[in-house]
Amino acid sequence: MKKVALFPGSFDPFTKGHEDIVLRGLKIFDEIIIAIGFNSQKKRYFDLDMMLEKINSCFVGYDNIRVDKYSELTATYANNHGAQYLLRGLRNTTDFEYENSIAMVNKDLYNGLETVFLITSPKFAFISSTIIREVHNYGGDVSKYIPYTL
Repeated sequence: MKKVALFPGSFDPFTKGHEDIVLRGLKIFDEIIIAIGFNSQKKRYFDLDMMLEKINSCFVGYDNIRVDKYSELTATYANNHGAQYLLRGLRNTTDFEYENSIAMVNKDLYNGLETVFLITSPKFAFISSTIIREVHNYGGDVSKYIPYTL
């Protein structure tokens, strides 16, 4: 059976840390779906369709990676798209506490869904979308933190 992982997130923006998790995930999974979730509680900084295009540009030539957007429960999306795994990156213990709770709820909603955590590579551990947005908002150069050009 083909191992399909869903890598969900707001990806506002998608960072080199995210890219690293996806590429390392390919050593474990046959296919990875990068899914940009629409969260009604958050206002996006970067346009969702633009981010979809930018993420796609990072993985040209990878037939086993696809990029999509969704506005439903992550567990429902995973089930509807044949993903048996959620792929998540952890930078620190704070991330673990948050992600662990979400993993338990997703498992409860879709019993066939296992969450796999990859520890962020040390060179990317300090990068967060929140920090990148702040730097970008004040005119700083974010090019070394993202795998595409804005």
